[in-house]
Amino acid sequence: MARSTDPLVVGRVIGDVIDMFVPSMDMAVYYGSKQVTNGCEIKPSATVDRPNVQVAGRHFDESLYTLVMTDPDAPSPSEPNMREWVHWIVTDIPGATDAGQGREILPYMGPRPPIGIHRYIFVLFKQPGPMVMMMPPQARNNFSTRAFASQNSLGLPVSAAYFNAQKEPGTRKR
Repeated sequence: MARSTDPLVVGRVIGDVIDMFVPSMDMAVYYGSKQVTNGCEIKPSATVDRPNVQVAGRHFDESLYTLVMTDPDAPSPSEPNMREWVHWIVTDIPGATDAGQGREILPYMGPRPPIGIHRYIFVLFKQPGPMVMMMPPQARNNFSTRAFASQNSLGLPVSAAYFNAQKEPGTRKR
């Protein structure tokens, strides 16, 4: 059996957060001018403001998408007993636009990894129709992207990306 080189498999995004899927949409995630590429490292200080998430598509296509951002390594990668911590949920994103055109169900919360290297995962789903009655989760901890997708009839993802972040050293006064 050949060893996978898919960064989503190597980074255990597939397995820990989502099931194997065939990407069928392009999604680009930017924090300022820095594009999220699978496995790259971004400092938490660069992720305070919500990212620009661009969803590909055709302007005449009426498809809508849901974006979920989670941290499966909360509170620490060695003991992720809060897996997954949900950082952001946006629904009803029209294709060929960005997440800012969607409906924010859960406001963005920037990464704040307390210990170790955390993975921050963006998962994009194609919706079966408008998400009229969606409510935010009652808590950010112990969220399940799989269960969320199942409960909302979203099926498998159409795109995913992730980056790594770790706690930045504090500035010391002398």
